[in-house]
Amino acid sequence: MVELTLCLDPAAGRPLYQQLYDSLTEQMRTGRLRAGDRLPGKRSLARQLAVAVNTVDTAYQMLVAEGYLEARPRSGFFVPAHTGLLPQAAPGQPSGSPHEGPTAGGEREAAPAAPRFDLSTGAVDTALFPFRTWGRIQKELLYAESGLLRHGDRQGDGELRRELAGYLRAYRGVVCDPGQIVVGAGVEYLLGLLAQLLRGSTAAVENPGYDRPRTILKNNGIPCRCVDIDGEGLDPRGLEESGAELCYVTPSHHFPTGVTMRLGRRAQLLRWAAAKPGRYILEDDYDAEFRFDMRPIPSLQGMAGPQGPVVYLCTFSKSLAPSIRIACMVLPLGLLERYRGAFGSYANTVSRFEQQTLRRFLEEGYFTRHLARLRSAYKTRMERLAAALEAAFGRERADIRGRHTGLHLLLSLAGGPGEAEMVRAAGAAGVRLRGLSEYYMERRETCPENSVILGYASLADGEIGPLTEALREAWG
Repeated sequence: MVELTLCLDPAAGRPLYQQLYDSLTEQMRTGRLRAGDRLPGKRSLARQLAVAVNTVDTAYQMLVAEGYLEARPRSGFFVPAHTGLLPQAAPGQPSGSPHEGPTAGGEREAAPAAPRFDLSTGAVDTALFPFRTWGRIQKELLYAESGLLRHGDRQGDGELRRELAGYLRAYRGVVCDPGQIVVGAGVEYLLGLLAQLLRGSTAAVENPGYDRPRTILKNNGIPCRCVDIDGEGLDPRGLEESGAELCYVTPSHHFPTGVTMRLGRRAQLLRWAAAKPGRYILEDDYDAEFRFDMRPIPSLQGMAGPQGPVVYLCTFSKSLAPSIRIACMVLPLGLLERYRGAFGSYANTVSRFEQQTLRRFLEEGYFTRHLARLRSAYKTRMERLAAALEAAFGRERADIRGRHTGLHLLLSLAGGPGEAEMVRAAGAAGVRLRGLSEYYMERRETCPENSVILGYASLADGEIGPLTEALREAWG
């Protein structure tokens, strides 16, 4: 077991578990912790640091969930060989990244420092993960369900798909049979399979929008055309003029503008899809569970029905953790047989232990309670951040959108220094964020001025004050 030299500061304004997490990952980067090293037990380390055992447990569980530590039953916590943080060079030698190039003087450039505040939109608060319940269920399955070591249903375990069908019907208005559901390791994987089924079509994608779906579609032989977003979502006239047969949309919470598509616009999209055979709407419901002003709006798929032209896609990366690669798609009956014919022999890409853990998490009511806890925590964080921004810049200057749903805010600053300078100055102040125009794949000149995206999910409560002060100083 290694001896750790750590120092936590209760007055630092950051949670102690986060300080411990950062210290341990830094020791992996610098080589003080190496593959195979065993960490001190939770109680032992808690005594050493004079903190609660829960503080150490939370940090350890975060590291395990993200693959930086390996928990071995009755043995403790170990550094695996594949953390991605371990130095590649021999001890005492430089360990630069293979992508670092030499400077003019022959020395390697230092890797960019980690930001003080990370407002990227892919992050979640890992401290809110249900470590104890999830771990207990997995342990019980590991010892009691040896059959899970064998192959399961290729579309996903039937018990899980039944629970998913019930959950999606109750909370998202999705109308489907469990047999229409395909479980896979992330929406990207499922979208790639779907694209192969629909090859020969052209897809319309949202502008601005998330570029990864467009990349996946293009990589699988589907040309994409950008259609602009207005105050109600994807423009139906632009969709018709695009000549596309497929339409990829995020109607419940458009990324990044935060627009929620209204009922009339949804009906227009469904009429477009029904007008010609072979047209499909690909509905990405990536974070609809985080709606703070009312119950989430029912899905497009529910409006169309099980035989309608809508493929429904959803993920648990926001509600559980990005590293738990469980997503699902609901195929209309017309595509289901084509899917089985093309991919029916493919093994499922999600561990059966993970599938069955999620099944029990849904079945026993833990997921509903977990979501209620997440909504409460994220809503409070969003309200505090919005209030702090308005206090720092004034309500007349700070136009904040997206408070009703999702895990990011869109901030437009009247009289701001310009988007590019806002992003640069924020970065210099230790704040990682992105400008709105970065999500415009075409017609960037139509982007609102001085607008940036603030992902707040991973912010600690104690960071909101220092963050807004840093932004105030950076932007004036």
